[in-house]
Amino acid sequence: MGKQYVNLILDQNSWHTDAEFTYAAEESVRAGDLAEVPFGKGNRLKRALVTETGVLPSEEIDPSRIKEIASVDPQIHLNEEMVRTMQWMRQRYGIKYYDALHCFIPPGKPAKPGKSKRPYARTKGEVQEVEALTDEQAAAVGRIEDSMNQGKGEIFLLHGVTSSGKTEVYMRVIQHALDMGKTAILLVPEIALTEQIVRRLLGRFDREEIAVLHSKLTRRERFDEWMRLRNGEAHIAVGARIGVFAPLENIGVIILDEEHESTYKSDQTPKYETVDVAVKRLMYTKGVLVLGSATPSVVSYERAREGLYTLIELKKRYNKTPLPLVEMVDMRTELRSGNTGIFSRRLLSSMKGTLASGKQVILFQNRRGYSTFISCRDCGEALRCPDCGISLVYHKHEHAAVCHYCGRKFPLPEKCPSCGSRRIKYFGVGTEQVEETAAREFPEARIERLDLDTAKNRTEINRMIRSFSKGETNILIGTQLVAKGLDFRNVGLVGVISADVSLNIPDYRSTERTFQLVTQVAGRAGRGSEQGLVIVQSYTPDNFALQAAASHDYLSFFKQEIVIRKFMEYPPFTDLIVAAFTSENEQTAMEMAERCKTYLERAGLPNADKILMPRLSMNFKGKDSFRYHIMVKAPRGSRNKYIYYLRYFNRSILKQKIDCAMLIDVNAYSSY
Repeated sequence: MGKQYVNLILDQNSWHTDAEFTYAAEESVRAGDLAEVPFGKGNRLKRALVTETGVLPSEEIDPSRIKEIASVDPQIHLNEEMVRTMQWMRQRYGIKYYDALHCFIPPGKPAKPGKSKRPYARTKGEVQEVEALTDEQAAAVGRIEDSMNQGKGEIFLLHGVTSSGKTEVYMRVIQHALDMGKTAILLVPEIALTEQIVRRLLGRFDREEIAVLHSKLTRRERFDEWMRLRNGEAHIAVGARIGVFAPLENIGVIILDEEHESTYKSDQTPKYETVDVAVKRLMYTKGVLVLGSATPSVVSYERAREGLYTLIELKKRYNKTPLPLVEMVDMRTELRSGNTGIFSRRLLSSMKGTLASGKQVILFQNRRGYSTFISCRDCGEALRCPDCGISLVYHKHEHAAVCHYCGRKFPLPEKCPSCGSRRIKYFGVGTEQVEETAAREFPEARIERLDLDTAKNRTEINRMIRSFSKGETNILIGTQLVAKGLDFRNVGLVGVISADVSLNIPDYRSTERTFQLVTQVAGRAGRGSEQGLVIVQSYTPDNFALQAAASHDYLSFFKQEIVIRKFMEYPPFTDLIVAAFTSENEQTAMEMAERCKTYLERAGLPNADKILMPRLSMNFKGKDSFRYHIMVKAPRGSRNKYIYYLRYFNRSILKQKIDCAMLIDVNAYSSY
């Protein structure tokens, strides 16, 4: 058999080998093959991915020096679309080939014969009889299916109020993709929601058609599910954001449910945006992208206004039940009247009435722990994690101060470490304190708390959700896990304990996040046959985001928020690009940030004169190291230029062997 030359990338986590290398190979080797190749002076075997075949090597290279591929993995192969998307990710996000490669290839090893593992194997299908679609649903399905038939490759923003039947639209569109001989990907923002959507899919499609991908699966499960998709045994991939990399052929539709959620932006390397990757993949297959939400992100809605997305609206609930009644409670008035408790009198009386009628209650507080920070009343110093610099949270059950970033626990101090005062006090309210208060007020009720402290694994999360769905739990207390797309039929009351928590986060998205959280958690009420009630407690009830959420008026919120975004040059009118520099030496990290800022300014890029001064990253979690960052508001169309120059600057750091790691993040949701 003849020989050919191929280009390949190494499965090696190093900037020094982040390039394509030319090797000789048998003619049978294809682009997308996973191979083993001899590399370096010792010719140690390294795993690599073939990216291009039929390559003409440079005339400057002696053919006798070109090494040959040692072997090819017979099981794992990526198609051309996956390889090209991976290469695009490297340029788009300023990452290494290695980072993009590991999004697409499965972890783990092949299963032994007869020992493959199937997640959700015992999950039973949930059959929901749908006699007929509403007029709005039928119009939405017809519009999307027409686009699929014509191969337009459109992006749809499905803006539907809570309980308007978006999931049924998803099911019909997926069925249409399968009828066309294509495949489908359905993504949810939280792993906790996976079982519920799997039940819905099993009620409609054959179990063998469905494969699940998310990070809480074991390595064995993820490998086996990946292989089922790659071999064409399963045609529907469902899961969290990593599901966007499902190794499917001929993708007809990708659906992002609750598209506004920040979890669709990866907070780990590679820091990709799920929507971007979905759009890129669908360019090859002319498939459609459906972004569904009751509270679309400001960026998505603006793109729909500009015609980049096609807007489809579902304005009515499918069961014709009115949207829940939302009442605002001014906690300043409660305080003046002598009520210093967590629950307002209105919320307390409504909880009593709701439970007495046999209905269930959800209490939402977007902070876990007992008290959200510990402070000295004399000097005002808050206790912080020595590694992360983040305020510690008081956990009463563990009688400890806990860092919610690194997870370290510290004994509670008797004296202030700064001034020696014994006047240590706990401030703020977390879910643990809400649970304790609810148990005291309602001793006969069965209460459960759903947050990252109680729901430590997939099994426990699913148990809590099932228990509440069956009516075995009377009061469910939780963080944003309870606000994201869960479908409970017997919830009569939702209480938002402190709507101001998300308003006070130092982030330009804080008002958007507040509107979304209040609207989404409110949407858990009244999903049955009766109108639900939502009570929102706040010290700033006149805030426009809260007022818009109370009246279910997305457009009012959007019109006010988009004016602020445009004036302040925030997304969608710019891309916020962060370049962060980490080193064990604080001076080195700061100098690299300063040099990078000067370099970008001299490059003459748009808005480079407005780059923020280097700042110490207070939320950085690295131990015994420091991180400084710069931030630029890159105008539309200039993002790729900035990434190009930042990658070049990073190469200069590597060449000079400076002990400093550089990271690029675009439109980050996490605070630096």
